[in-house]
Amino acid sequence: MSDDDDLFGGTGETRTRLPEGDGADGYGSARRSGRSAGRSPSRSVVTVIGVVVLLIAAIAFANRDDSSSDGGDDGGGGGGSKAAPTAPTGEKPVTGKHGGIPGGFARSQQGAQSAASNYAVALVSADILKPDLRSGIVKRLFVADKVTELEKRFDKTYSKGFLEKVGLDANGDPQSGQTYVSRTVPVGSKTTAYTDDKATVQVWCTGAFGTAGENTTNPVTNDWFTMTLNLRWADGDWKVERFSSKDGPSPVNGDNKVSTADDIAKAIEEYGGFTYAR
Repeated sequence: MSDDDDLFGGTGETRTRLPEGDGADGYGSARRSGRSAGRSPSRSVVTVIGVVVLLIAAIAFANRDDSSSDGGDDGGGGGGSKAAPTAPTGEKPVTGKHGGIPGGFARSQQGAQSAASNYAVALVSADILKPDLRSGIVKRLFVADKVTELEKRFDKTYSKGFLEKVGLDANGDPQSGQTYVSRTVPVGSKTTAYTDDKATVQVWCTGAFGTAGENTTNPVTNDWFTMTLNLRWADGDWKVERFSSKDGPSPVNGDNKVSTADDIAKAIEEYGGFTYAR
């Protein structure tokens, strides 16, 4: 792997993937398995229903009120209720946002994981392809002594030629009537190295990537990948020194009906993203 590949974490290539061959699925088609019409529900469907029933039962059990079984005494004599098992725990993740990117993370392993998760979202976003927005993202995420070098490398990587290949103009905008999608969702994170000044965090991600619209050659698809971010504590927050990515772990694709391009574009416009915290 070259230094650029390691630095950009695979972002030198868009996470969207072109259709492979004439039989590749596009919008409006149903990506189904080889079941014939009229057959009885498959064994997999029955299994899924059974799993869902068990999950509902488990959730109900976990959240039940045990006060009746122990006489309603919480040990304090005041009749107070116990904290729900599913109540959120951990440190407050952020104190604010800068340019839409969370900041003010705790100087701890939890804070480093929260920072890495939110930074992964920004680094594989549609905004990183826009020259007018990219500089602000780089300055927000990276340590100061890397900013100038990274701005040049990002500009070179996301050149006009690259943007044309993914259906975008020089400003990072899609053609009229199309919506470019690059929405990353962290699934989990872990710290592989930590001191008070530096941390290495891996973030397992999924997401939707591609272009929604008529006659697109780059339809929106799902992807799974793991990003590794090397962080440094600087200017009162965690900042990125380097990052890289690799494919997977990837689960088996579900038997889901493919949505239309209009449905995808509408969802991107209507559903906002989250601030992620460990």
